[in-house]
Amino acid sequence: MISQSLIQHDLSRETIRENGLVAILRGDFSPDRTIQIAQALQNSGIKILEVTLNSSGALHLIGLLRKKFPEQSMLIGAGTVRSEIQLKEAVQAGAAFTVAPNCDERSISTAIELGILHVPGVFTPTEAVRAVSAGSRVVKLFPVDQLGPSYLKALRAPLDNIDFIPTGGVDTHNIADYFHAGAFAVGIGSALVTGANQKLREIEQRGSALVRSWRTARDA
Repeated sequence: MISQSLIQHDLSRETIRENGLVAILRGDFSPDRTIQIAQALQNSGIKILEVTLNSSGALHLIGLLRKKFPEQSMLIGAGTVRSEIQLKEAVQAGAAFTVAPNCDERSISTAIELGILHVPGVFTPTEAVRAVSAGSRVVKLFPVDQLGPSYLKALRAPLDNIDFIPTGGVDTHNIADYFHAGAFAVGIGSALVTGANQKLREIEQRGSALVRSWRTARDA
């Protein structure tokens, strides 16, 4: 019998694959403002939101978002999950998936036990293979803006069994290039949300443009 936890892992991975864009929320946002931003992202067509743990009140916000948005409408996860302890805290708060800037093997092992999709951060081929050997098929390529889409393409040549989510500097000008380079999905932060005082309409416009660019590249 397939466990409920395994279903959660596979659901998160498939949702990320289908949608392609993971919005990253990092900073100081009130609960009300966080809900408004999430709604604006959803209106733009983005259905995956990662709240980084180095944001103010992140665990509370993750729980709030999970109650406000059913998984069918928006998948809520935790980012900047650097340790096993943080992973457990994030899952307890309600995170449906977790993302890290680093590759911590204990976090990967714990995520497997809990049936949660954990996306460790890697930058080199050695780190990517290490993450896969520990049990993660999906990895975050970070910070990808240092080398760009060509670096992802070079990694994918020998490592085509690994699903890479490039993060850092992804925007409307290069998102299609990342898709064609083999990105499983992309993580997007400041190209979407610039701060607490940003107009919601601007977030919707930015999100819509990014979704449109990704879908155009995917459907070409």
